[in-house]
Amino acid sequence: MSKKETPTSLPEPRLRRAYREQVSARVLKEFGMKNIHQLPKIDKVVINVGVGRHLENQKLKPEYREAVIGTLSTISGQKPIMILAKKAVSNFKVREGAPSAFMVTLRRERMWNFLDRLINLAMPRIKDFRGVSDKTFDRQGNFAMGLSEQAVWPEINMANINHSHGMNINIVFTHSDPKKSRLVLAELGMPFVKPEETSSKAVAAAAAQ
Repeated sequence: MSKKETPTSLPEPRLRRAYREQVSARVLKEFGMKNIHQLPKIDKVVINVGVGRHLENQKLKPEYREAVIGTLSTISGQKPIMILAKKAVSNFKVREGAPSAFMVTLRRERMWNFLDRLINLAMPRIKDFRGVSDKTFDRQGNFAMGLSEQAVWPEINMANINHSHGMNINIVFTHSDPKKSRLVLAELGMPFVKPEETSSKAVAAAAAQ
């Protein structure tokens, strides 16, 4: 009788290993924490693509819907869910219950792998990219950012895409606040706008007035 082969475990995501081996120690020291259970942790990543403005006769255009589903499935590794409008908005011709967005929620390995590709593959492909703003943290330390088009993802072949769209990305933390979350993300490689660049832009704007 032949021995049964035991499945090999997948390698630990690179960013999760960096958080465990390097980032955690830095955060503990920086904020004077005594217990690892006090550490801020990334709980999930939520990717959202709004589609309300693409409604026609209260129905989502099939080709646009397929483009969004295809993008989210490709970059996340799982199928998105459809979000329906909770309220009617007459100005935008949206009725209650009509499709308003597609959303994917990532946790564990998929979450860490997505963040790695976002930081190290997608962002460097953004034209004239100078960093993301660090002004979009909420009180709980959750971070929000947006991408203007799906073309920044190397796995997306725009030659096969008829509809370009952006997306919102929310990185949700537990046991955190804006300062802790910013340090965690910066240590993981998130390219925040440098303070001196922000200051120079403010000076230039003031001089132009």
